[in-house]
Amino acid sequence: MQTETKNDMQIGIPRAMSYYNYFPFWYGFFEALGIKTVISDKTTKQTMSQGSALVVSETCLPIKVYVGHILNLLDKGVDKIFVPSIQSIDHKIYNCSKIRGLPDLIRNVVKRKFTIIDATLDKSAKNQGLYEFLKEAVAPFGITDEKKIKLASKEGWKVMNNFKIMLNSGMSFEKALSNAKKGQVVIANNQKSYPITVAVLAHSYNLYDDRVSMKIFDKLEKLDVKAYTSEQLSIEQLQEGISSIGSKLYWANEYEMTGGAGHYLQDNNIDGIITINAFGCGPDSIMIERISRAARKFNKPVLHLSIDEQTGEAGFITRIEAFTDMLFRKKRASIINKIDINENAQRYESGVRKESQHR
Repeated sequence: MQTETKNDMQIGIPRAMSYYNYFPFWYGFFEALGIKTVISDKTTKQTMSQGSALVVSETCLPIKVYVGHILNLLDKGVDKIFVPSIQSIDHKIYNCSKIRGLPDLIRNVVKRKFTIIDATLDKSAKNQGLYEFLKEAVAPFGITDEKKIKLASKEGWKVMNNFKIMLNSGMSFEKALSNAKKGQVVIANNQKSYPITVAVLAHSYNLYDDRVSMKIFDKLEKLDVKAYTSEQLSIEQLQEGISSIGSKLYWANEYEMTGGAGHYLQDNNIDGIITINAFGCGPDSIMIERISRAARKFNKPVLHLSIDEQTGEAGFITRIEAFTDMLFRKKRASIINKIDINENAQRYESGVRKESQHR
């Protein structure tokens, strides 16, 4: 077999879709095998427009963004790009059809010469588990030693677990990733108190892509609002959350939405819920409907933000400001109401005591 040159031992990974769920693992895994990971640049307006130009208009925003990142990697000169087909993450727990068919979609719309590394992960099928997936991913680099692959996977899990610990502590995605890649674990320790707290729920690729989410965490911070995400919950809490709103896990990324919503809707420390979903996404529309029904049951305010490549930042900010202003007014009214109740109770007790003394 022909020996790979140093320049050939690199793999391009689009900064989109499953990058936001699995990249820490991929980084540790590929780097342990001597394969350099090359990431596409952060999403820009150009990324969106270039990706949108190659697909039909009905395609959801995350896929348009993904196509744009493929083009960005090709412009960087990367000729091997990792486009996994993640069919199922557990028995009968599936991804949407666009994610499952991502390699075929890319082949059909990107008419440039490059190698697509399309490893398949399907835990609902036989012989398509994690190690089969990893072997497929490194086969184009001439790596077939199963022992080396398994050792490299341990390095991947080490980076991934460190990343998750920091993300769970409330650290930003970029900072947690940067620390994890250096082999560091730093726990976020923000002692600042906030008058309002909200849960921001979305799939990771919509939430942590600053261009897609319009830097929503920064905007909430400026409004003096503390934001929580599903990443700060345990798998047990997310499972209980799904059950609490009468749902069952079917979609692979449902924990991020209905699982988080089911938990935070019952949390009295959370004043409201903000969801971000891609316009035209079928699974998202089902999850949003379930969250809306549950929110009425728990009497908690919810703001649904639907995004596409035409979404303007001004309107996005206006809706967030209006929602948080409503939460502030609601909380003030609640505090005033409690004060009035306590004062009336004190007056009543005082009156009873005076009447008793008079007798």
